[in-house]
Amino acid sequence: MPSLLFVCLGNICRSPLAEGALRAEAARRGVALVVDSAGTGNWHAGEPPDERAVAVAARNGVDITALRARQVTRADFACFDHIVALDHANLKDLRRLAPEDGSARLSLLLDWVPGRQGQAVADPWFGEAEGFDATWADVTAAARAIVERLSKDAEAAR
Repeated sequence: MPSLLFVCLGNICRSPLAEGALRAEAARRGVALVVDSAGTGNWHAGEPPDERAVAVAARNGVDITALRARQVTRADFACFDHIVALDHANLKDLRRLAPEDGSARLSLLLDWVPGRQGQAVADPWFGEAEGFDATWADVTAAARAIVERLSKDAEAAR
């Protein structure tokens, strides 16, 4: 079963939204995946997602209230097939943190979306609620693209 870990800075905005969006899309399409999220920092470890992230997910039929922030670990690089950063700074940090024997493939979230390769998901933390709507649009586009690609990969492997 494919496994993905989404990573942003504090694991309370973008990465839990990406986790929730992918869980929902995979369930909708009947695709089995292991999905988690983490932050490169530990400032919010154990905390629930930001209330604005919870609200935008809920408006779109996804409940992320049970998620709790955690910091990415070296073990994650062996446990997950894909570690997906939400922006360039976090991707750079992940490359620095990755152990030499880690097998996870690193990418940006929007690398999965045709025509969006190399783009970052903007951090809505310092803005208003509208920024969370834009983040939701990005993570749901990526969730659809991820499920589509992993489904095609699974069919090709059969």
